[in-house]
Amino acid sequence: MERILIIEDETKIARFIQLELNHEGYEVELAFDGRDGLELCKSRPFDLVLLDVMLPSLNGFEVLRRIRQFSSVAVILLTAKDDVIDKVLGLDSGADDYITKPFVIEELLARIRTALRKQNRDQNAILTHRDLRVDVNRYKVTRNDVEIELTKKEFDLLVILLQNKNRVCTRESLLEKVWGYRYDGTTNAVDVYVRHLRQKIHDEEMHVIQTVRGVGYVIHES
Repeated sequence: MERILIIEDETKIARFIQLELNHEGYEVELAFDGRDGLELCKSRPFDLVLLDVMLPSLNGFEVLRRIRQFSSVAVILLTAKDDVIDKVLGLDSGADDYITKPFVIEELLARIRTALRKQNRDQNAILTHRDLRVDVNRYKVTRNDVEIELTKKEFDLLVILLQNKNRVCTRESLLEKVWGYRYDGTTNAVDVYVRHLRQKIHDEEMHVIQTVRGVGYVIHES
C-alpha cells in the first residue's frame, strides 16, 4: 500500500483529502504545520507528499527545500495562489507537480497517480545487489559508495544480469542483447567480458555472478 503524507494547515481540507485517498486505497498521515510535517517525513518512509505552500512555522517552499536535502520522495504542492512565480519557484525547488486551490478531487487523484508512476519508474532505474548499486539512467556503478568504472559493454552486461535475477541468462541471449548479434559458437566475448566485470566489481569477495556450466550466467537474489 502506497503511503502519502499531507502537510496542510486547513484541517477540513486535510481531512477531506485524507478520506478520499483512504477510499482510493492509500495509507495517509496528516501534519498541520511545516515543522511537524518535515519531522514526519524524516522519521517515516512515504511514497508521496502533498505539501501546502502557506503553512505555519515553516512555509511549504522551505519544507520542500529541506526535504530535498535527504529525500527524493514525490512532492505535489497545494497552493491558493494562481501565481506563475510561485509555480516556477516550487518546481525549481524540487516539486514534482503543483495544483491550485480550489481543485477538483478527481484532478488531484490523477496528478497523484501520475507522480507515483514516475516515482516508481525512477526507482526501477536503480538496481541493487547487496552493496552493489547501479544507476541505469546515469550509467553509474558503485560498491560501498565507491564508484566503479565500467565500459559500456560491461555496464550493459551487468544491468541485464541484475534485471534478470534468479533467471539464467544464456551466452546466446547475452551476446544478442549486449553485442547485437547471434552466437555462432566461435566467440568467447561473453566469457571474456564477464571475467573483466568480475574483476572490476571484486566479485571474488561477493560471488555475485554465478556460472551455470554449459549454459551462461545468473545473479541469485540474496
